[in-house]
Amino acid sequence: MKTKQILLASFIAILSGIVSVALYSNIIQSRLVGNLNSLDEPQIKLASLLSATSSESMNFIVAANQTVHSVVHVKTQQYQQQATVYDFFFGQSYNRMQPIVGSGSGVIISDDGYIVTNNHVISNANNIEVVLNDKRTYTAKLVGADPYTDIALLKIEESGLTRIEYGNSDDLLVGEWVLAVGNPFNLTSTVTVGIVSAKARNINVSANQFAIESFIQTDAAVNPGNSGGALVNTKGELVGINTAIASNTGAYTGYSFAVPVNIVKKIVSDLVEFGEVQRAYLGVSIANIDASLAAELKLDKIEGVYVAGVTNDGAAADAGFEKGDIIVKIENMNINAVSELHEQISKYRPGDKIIILVKRNGKLKPFDITLRNKLGNTELVKNETNSVLGGTFEDLSSEEKSMLRISNGVKIRSLGDGKLKTSGIKEGFIVTSVNRKQINSVEEIYDILSNIEGAVLVEGIYPNGMVAYYAFGM
Repeated sequence: MKTKQILLASFIAILSGIVSVALYSNIIQSRLVGNLNSLDEPQIKLASLLSATSSESMNFIVAANQTVHSVVHVKTQQYQQQATVYDFFFGQSYNRMQPIVGSGSGVIISDDGYIVTNNHVISNANNIEVVLNDKRTYTAKLVGADPYTDIALLKIEESGLTRIEYGNSDDLLVGEWVLAVGNPFNLTSTVTVGIVSAKARNINVSANQFAIESFIQTDAAVNPGNSGGALVNTKGELVGINTAIASNTGAYTGYSFAVPVNIVKKIVSDLVEFGEVQRAYLGVSIANIDASLAAELKLDKIEGVYVAGVTNDGAAADAGFEKGDIIVKIENMNINAVSELHEQISKYRPGDKIIILVKRNGKLKPFDITLRNKLGNTELVKNETNSVLGGTFEDLSSEEKSMLRISNGVKIRSLGDGKLKTSGIKEGFIVTSVNRKQINSVEEIYDILSNIEGAVLVEGIYPNGMVAYYAFGM
């Protein structure tokens, strides 16, 4: 009897287990199928969504193909004087000229041959050669250069070139993907990629006190030879001109810096239209606001830049600025660093009217301001003297002065048709005085020549040490 009961209990238990497993299996399977079915459509949509987003932000192939043909190789040649060589057979001494070859990059910005590069790429060059991505080679003419922003403009005689489209560097965001296109180490048509790691970076790369530094900082690999090349966004639009690297070795170690394209556009426009940059001035001395200054001024918030002084009869003084004001916005752009203010002002010309938002005594106040030139007026200066002379000048380096044993002068960087060429002056000639007046800077020679009517006596020296005199009329 007990045996039957045990067997019956066992049978019931086994049957219950089978039924339970069957029911559990059916329920779980139906739930899984239901869940999978319910996720099928969202999963497909989600994958499609990610794919679309990825193709827009990560498709470097499209951006590279759109820009690589617009970036050129810039080769320069500069003749530098070597030590004096003595000829024992004839008892004469002479100076040997040693060619120095340089290399950089440039960006085609118009289909008729205008090319942007860095000023330091072509500075002091006697010859400039441009090699396109398809290996065509041209001799380039220097249209003009601006050492304050390290931008130069070249021109080659060709049409139908592949130009790059301008982007908007103000819209560029930290964390955004960018590509650097150039010719590092003479390796042509090289593309690297990184992100924007900072904006409005001042790295004090220029010794010029009037230099405008508000660089785009990226971690895209940039090396010697990339200078003057393109920094582009994922749409293939130009957002900057690669200019410098932060390095203890001379090669890329993590960060590179580019001039924002909004500055570049303005410099290029001025050089084409006027032959020189039309630089606007606000007429204030300013300082960055840090925690220490904020505490000293008892500010409730660290923002803007501090107006430490206002220039008499300047644009800011005329608009009503006062010492102690805090500039927080120029037009629609927030200002939180001196470099950001310089970047925004550099986009305007004398005579342009802008709105600047200022915080005074804790309250925001807008000012309408008309920017002025360095002379304190709103006139645009077209360099007619430059077109008459037919040449461009550049300041001498301390090394050049030391080598030639002179204390002053400016070098003729390029020559076209004009008074200089007609008088017999050659490229590379260093003007030390005009009508017995000593020349110390490019601005000085233009100021003197623009006020001369009649005879002009030019004195100077060639890089080989030969002193020469020329005369012409203005």
